[in-house]
Amino acid sequence: MTRPKKTTPPPVIEASRIREGLPFPLGATWDGLGVNFALFSANATKVELCIFDDAGEVELERIELPEYTDEIYHGYLPDAHPGLIYGYRVYGPYDPENGHRFNPNKLLIDPYAKQLVGELKWSEALFGYTIGHPDGDLSFDERDSAPFVPKCKVIDPAHTWGHDHRVTVPWDKTILYETHVRGFTMRHPSVPENLRGTFAGLMVDDVLEHIRKLGVSSVELLPIHAFVNDQHLLHKGMTNYWGYNSIAFFAPDPRYLASGKIAEFKELVAHMHEANLEVILDVVYNHTAEGNEQGPTLSMRGIDNASYYRLMPDDKRYYINDSGTGNTLDLSHPCVLQMVTDSLRYWATEMHVDGFRFDLATILGRYHDGFDERHSFLVACRQDPVLRQVKMIAEPWDCGPGGYQVGRFPPGWVEWNDKFRDTVRAFWKGDDGQLADFASRMTASGEMFNQRGRRPYASVNFVTAHDGFTLHDLVSYNDKHNEANDENNQDGSNNNLSWNHGVEGPTDDPQINALRHRQMRNFFSTLLLAQGTPMIVAGDEFARTQHGNNNAYCQDSEIGWVNWDLSQDGEALLKFVKRLIKLRLTYPILRRGRFLVGNYNEDIGVKDVTWLAPDGSEMTIEQWQDSHGRCLGMLMDGRAQETGIRRKGGDATLLLVVNAHHDIVNFRLPEVPEGSFWTCMVDTNQPLVRGQERFEFDCEYSVTGRSLLLFELQREEED
Repeated sequence: MTRPKKTTPPPVIEASRIREGLPFPLGATWDGLGVNFALFSANATKVELCIFDDAGEVELERIELPEYTDEIYHGYLPDAHPGLIYGYRVYGPYDPENGHRFNPNKLLIDPYAKQLVGELKWSEALFGYTIGHPDGDLSFDERDSAPFVPKCKVIDPAHTWGHDHRVTVPWDKTILYETHVRGFTMRHPSVPENLRGTFAGLMVDDVLEHIRKLGVSSVELLPIHAFVNDQHLLHKGMTNYWGYNSIAFFAPDPRYLASGKIAEFKELVAHMHEANLEVILDVVYNHTAEGNEQGPTLSMRGIDNASYYRLMPDDKRYYINDSGTGNTLDLSHPCVLQMVTDSLRYWATEMHVDGFRFDLATILGRYHDGFDERHSFLVACRQDPVLRQVKMIAEPWDCGPGGYQVGRFPPGWVEWNDKFRDTVRAFWKGDDGQLADFASRMTASGEMFNQRGRRPYASVNFVTAHDGFTLHDLVSYNDKHNEANDENNQDGSNNNLSWNHGVEGPTDDPQINALRHRQMRNFFSTLLLAQGTPMIVAGDEFARTQHGNNNAYCQDSEIGWVNWDLSQDGEALLKFVKRLIKLRLTYPILRRGRFLVGNYNEDIGVKDVTWLAPDGSEMTIEQWQDSHGRCLGMLMDGRAQETGIRRKGGDATLLLVVNAHHDIVNFRLPEVPEGSFWTCMVDTNQPLVRGQERFEFDCEYSVTGRSLLLFELQREEED
């Protein structure tokens, strides 16, 4: 950590240059003639605008914002223009015990900054208190932090979008593809060295072509908002690779801009849209990089700590930590709520983003007494004319009391369903007592989501995510191997529900490798043939590995990067996954807009889904309750009612058979009205099966141990 010298501040510029300006819009806004500056603070006594040279290194002048309207400090600089580099110094009480941490010696990032220049350099001057002082964070530090803080840059928002338009993929056809801007391109052979790890790298034709040909609909990018690298990680030669440490909600991280211009992100969106791909942003509005009371003063803490953050009611020196990162943004405060919704609208309108995935979304619906589905933020999103038209995906849990809220978000939201992940992993691992839960997961977890008019797509199904094992590692390791994180392998989850199939890590045993690859096909088939919205993690489609690391948050290295040197088995898995995606999109019965509930519809004489035992008969209560049951048939009748209109459907009828036993199970193929015979479309033990062989009713199919099959009913031939 650098120990800076105390500096003498430059003189304040003459007041004649600054004009009154307007309190709206917040941030720095260029109008063609000058720039309006507006900053919210309910408790500050004075705000100074600090102007820097083009390199952001020399502070040229300080200008006091002259007006204060409705808790907004504002002023207007005529003749200022895009490219101007600035920051703020905010005056007010330094009284941590009452929640106030103003310190004008600390240069602050505008929460509405559209672009940042420079990077944060860790120094003791970044902290509002003096490190090592006996009074700790109650002390007051007078050193200037400006040399160490990223600066804000005024932008020209004009951009020629051409024919770009929102892709608007219907939810029933949505397949999410979670990836990382840097990790996806760092090892791609077609990406030039100078573009790797950037938005420009993602625009390279071969990169986009891989995603497009895979067949997914929506690319979900891990956080791209400007973020801070944790000091302790830098000391160990690592970084906050995933980026869940935001400091500016309107600015893309400068490290992802090969050109140094924010237009690069807009060009990426246009390229994605040209390829008929949606762009979804993983956003982190639950906390900021300023940490707890011992953290640095970088932005909101110094602008108005008591307004932006949730503080302990009985001792406002300390922060409520529902995020697990030291602080929690207070979205019950009107101006904090405004900042977050303004940010969302900015990315949706100015950047043409198609949707958002909200990290620790329960926090966004928290009042001081807990989660409330009528929280002002959730209500604002639902009624907002812009936000209600984009995809809104919740990670429905946080670290606070009552934080687990899967299935409890209001209509209009879809949610990550970790119960799908856990049940499916446990089932294919061979754990006892999973059959009934597995059936529920295959029908979009209706016990949680089938209410209030919500649709099956409200359940975002996933087997893997960025956080945890890759699919390859899920079938290759019993235990996590996070030694490279330098935390004595104490970080990351211990509850992985993984299975190495006999050997920990890589092996030359052909039988184990064959079983591992069949299990990967089982997982993909389960994910892509289940009701709900599937999510795939980039690289899983060709079996990428992190060598057993299940918490690669700090691994900006080959551990965290996608390896594009595909093995023969990886190529085969990729081909299999592409075919599964085509099947999902071909058969509407696999992505119904109505929940499959297993009830007989007397009006049309059809049961939408029937659960079958291996002998072809309908499952009994005793069979459901058999903890050793591991084989099941799921008959989805395409004649079932498709919409609220009572009439027969016209979809194909499909039979899904799963066998998590270690040995063969003979499954009797049922006779179905209006059908003649079955054809096998998928057999994870025989990945090249293409539905050419005919299977008669009542014949027994030998279902290989630990495998999944999909049959299509062939209709009666007309005379």
